[in-house]
Amino acid sequence: MKKLIAAISGLVLGALASTVIFADFNGNNNNNKNQSSTASNAQKVYVPFGQKDEYYLFASGGHSGQMFIYGVPSMRHIRTIPVFSPDSATGHGWDKHSRELMGEYNWGDLHHPAFSEKGGEYDGKYMFATDVANNRAAVMDLKTFTVKDILEVPNTGGPHCAAFVTENTEYMFLPTRFAVPFGHDYATLDEYKTKYKGVMSAVTFNEAKQKLNVAYQVALPPWSFDLSDAGKKTSKDWAVMTTYNTELATTEQEINASQKDRDYIVLFNWKELEKMVAAGKYDTVNGQKMIDPAKHRGGIYLVPTAKSPHGVDVTPDGKRFIAAGKLAPAMTVFSFEKAFKAIKDKKFAGEQEGIPILDYESIMEREVNPENALGPLHTQFDDKGFAYTTMFISSEIVKWNVDSGETVDRVPVQYSPGHAVAAEGDTVSPDGKYIIALNKIAKDSYLSVGPSHPESMQLIDLTGKKMEIIQSVPVNPEPHYAQIIKANKVKPIVVYDKDTKRPNSIWNQKDAHISRSGNTVEVNGIAMRSKFIFDAKAERKDVISVKEGDKVVIHLTNIDLDQDITHGFGINSYNLNMEVQPGQTQTIEFTAKKAGTYPLYCTNFCSALHQEMSGYLLVEPKG
Repeated sequence: MKKLIAAISGLVLGALASTVIFADFNGNNNNNKNQSSTASNAQKVYVPFGQKDEYYLFASGGHSGQMFIYGVPSMRHIRTIPVFSPDSATGHGWDKHSRELMGEYNWGDLHHPAFSEKGGEYDGKYMFATDVANNRAAVMDLKTFTVKDILEVPNTGGPHCAAFVTENTEYMFLPTRFAVPFGHDYATLDEYKTKYKGVMSAVTFNEAKQKLNVAYQVALPPWSFDLSDAGKKTSKDWAVMTTYNTELATTEQEINASQKDRDYIVLFNWKELEKMVAAGKYDTVNGQKMIDPAKHRGGIYLVPTAKSPHGVDVTPDGKRFIAAGKLAPAMTVFSFEKAFKAIKDKKFAGEQEGIPILDYESIMEREVNPENALGPLHTQFDDKGFAYTTMFISSEIVKWNVDSGETVDRVPVQYSPGHAVAAEGDTVSPDGKYIIALNKIAKDSYLSVGPSHPESMQLIDLTGKKMEIIQSVPVNPEPHYAQIIKANKVKPIVVYDKDTKRPNSIWNQKDAHISRSGNTVEVNGIAMRSKFIFDAKAERKDVISVKEGDKVVIHLTNIDLDQDITHGFGINSYNLNMEVQPGQTQTIEFTAKKAGTYPLYCTNFCSALHQEMSGYLLVEPKG
């Protein structure tokens, strides 16, 4: 196995060293042909001013903690949505709501965005994501493109695996990348096998309250869990996820977690797990319902698969799931129907940690091994029965027939694609128009910005006889995964509704007022072009006067109800800023620790008199 790893490492280095051969996206050397192709591609991605893109692309921002929104096919970056990290442009992490959501953390590692679904189709209502760094899940409301809830998931260590949702958004399942003892209790690595667990969490979303909740958890062996996908149609009650490090390596995983020939896909029936919880077949661990599959058998099975699998993807018809092993040059197609029969017939090949292992040969349809394709990671689908798999080492996307396994096309990308995302690609009805390679390495593709290069995304047209790259763009770090939704499914609001019953909102400048209760000063103010009013009865209406040490609570309503008239609110030298959208009320809280005179102003350009939209925070010294 060590020789295999060394050989693969050499292939990786060799592939990266030779990537210059892909300088021309589609392998054309004729200059005239290149010019014609470039002009044609430019037309395909051109969206004239005033017209809109056909799709939204939601891309994870990795260790930036943010989510990036692009239009497709233009690939124009439309918006950055702050999720797990502060953002001074919008005040995310400073206003009361988002600061409370973020808790003690000021960064996150955002992975694997997933849309809410109905009937296996994206419904355009919500977007979910996970934070590997701090064990969190988040939900974004697509009416406002803002985060509504962030949940810290207990007993887990890095929910990398996914927020992929079930067919009607009953659950999203968050298995963990890192095995840890329950509650992150201290235990030595010598106790790894007995005290460490790889916990999978079943998270629900209450749409009425816009709150996430852990319904139950499953105590799996201390392996690492990578990616997952939910079943569809006939397999809709099931889900699959990949594992690696079944060797239980605690150090130098590059070598020590690569000793066996196979790892597993975990195949589980979430309806059966629901029944276990309803029947009380669980333990309570740190306040959570915890199913131990060794004690309460049924509903969870292991499927042997190629070593160190990354992606596992369910076909649009829900009949198959496809695994890609990073250390094997092949994809394996498994049959749900055969798996269900093997479970019914109890055709097992043993068990591990009390979990039955299905017989590989009895549920496998075929192994797909495209010639010279190395490092398969992730598969997407179109509407014509074809699969598209990223090849990390050979830097390409391979198109193949799901029914036959035949390779029908391949296209080189720049360079080292991890994931790919097809238009509506995780639904029961992919569109089949585009796929985007999410590349980990850009090398010399763009203007130099120093030693650290951007990652890149490449838009590939699937409508012709051959796959064709028609656009390449640099992106912010790091596109771990993405999803593409039809733009007409998303219905954002233009302004917030004027609601006189909304707490702390005021809609007439005459109602602006400042009140004091003990050491707390509360401001109910308005922002409008081009002034703040904090106290309508005061001589100086745009001044907030407090005493040193006071707790200051400012509720600010933007009473401008014109589209795109956003106001900001920043206080000079106080490290405070927030954004208030048309019709929105935002709250900011702070302690007036510094005595003195501090200008406050609108931080978001709003009118010709934007510069004049200012006031003062006056903090009277103690004594």
